[in-house]
Amino acid sequence: MIILSLMALTTLGIIRLRNLFSVVILSTIYSFLMATLLLIFDAVDVALTEAAVGAGISTVLMLTVLYYTKVNEEKPRFKSILPLIICLTIGGLLIYGTYGLPPFGASDTPIHTHVSVQYLERSISETGVPNVVTSVLASYRGFDTLGEVIVVFTAAIGVLSILKRDKI
Repeated sequence: MIILSLMALTTLGIIRLRNLFSVVILSTIYSFLMATLLLIFDAVDVALTEAAVGAGISTVLMLTVLYYTKVNEEKPRFKSILPLIICLTIGGLLIYGTYGLPPFGASDTPIHTHVSVQYLERSISETGVPNVVTSVLASYRGFDTLGEVIVVFTAAIGVLSILKRDKI
């Protein structure tokens, strides 16, 4: 709950501030908090990707863009209540959707009674990899891991191309 509260406060800071440098720093803090939350949920691969892309590469990219643009955001000409209503509605629906989930850490959920058991029993014979975590990430979830690598690579190429443009 502490991390979620810090994420909510960071989000409010991002919404309220007009100094774009501060917004970039708060976005980086939000990414680190999200990576920490994913780590608590034992999603180490996703947490690592969030830390690398969300906090690392995205921060460099946004700071580079700030170098070429203004530091302060202009005040909006009019206030629109529609985006706020849409965000609150979608947020409420997402929160409502969590009520159908099993309790966190419950041992009788389908992932613990069916999927995990299959990974542990058949991992070595199906993949030939002695480490179950590696076999899941590299074999069973290979396309997902490949997608994460492509995202990190694409973001790195984008940052390098922006930084290289200044030297030409």
